[in-house]
Parts: sequence; C-alpha cells; structure tokens
Amino acid sequence: MIPENSNRVYLALGSTDMRKAINGLSVLVEQAMDFNPFSGDLFVFCNRRQNIIKILYWDENGFCLWQKRLEEHRFKWPKLPEQVLAINREQLNWLLAGLDFSSAHQRLYYQRAS
Repeated sequence: MIPENSNRVYLALGSTDMRKAINGLSVLVEQAMDFNPFSGDLFVFCNRRQNIIKILYWDENGFCLWQKRLEEHRFKWPKLPEQVLAINREQLNWLLAGLDFSSAHQRLYYQRAS
C-alpha cells in the first residue's frame, strides 16, 4: 500500500525501462531527476506502452516499490517537455484510476446551498 503520509509526488515524464527495479530507479531519482530518493517522496515512472506504472519511495528503513499493470487500456501519462512533474496525491489517485488528471475537475465542498 502506498503511504498516505508521503510528502510530495513526482512523475518522471517520458518513458522508463520497466526492467529497472529499486536500485536502477533510485539511481534515476538521484541522477536524472536530481532528487533525494531517501526523502519519503513518491517517484512515479511509466513505461513506453503506458500500461505499467511503478512508484518508488523510502519507508523508514528501506525502499518500497509499488507496481500497477493494466491488462487493457492505458494510463493517461502526461506528454510535456519537462523531465519531472510535481503533482498532488489526489492527482496521483486520478492517474492510477485511469483519468487525465490535467483536465479533471476538483471536488467542490459547500457548507450551505444559499
């Protein structure tokens, strides 16, 4: 299970070789993305076919690697010129649910109807 207390979520845009495991992905975080892989932040990677997502994070005393593979359909992975995109936890949940988080509406909360 992905921790709820993680600080930030970063997408490694473009495609990532999904043969990479914890060691290879942590090196990508450190060298290509220029982040600290031990920060507790979530680092999200997607393959070229956009049917596999891996999430790497540090959990107190070791790395965790979470993976989701779609049997049908594709993830709505952003196509932007940047190398890294920071998103919030809600947008990550939308991405994992198959939604395009860049155009999804945020939930509105009202106290009164008048």
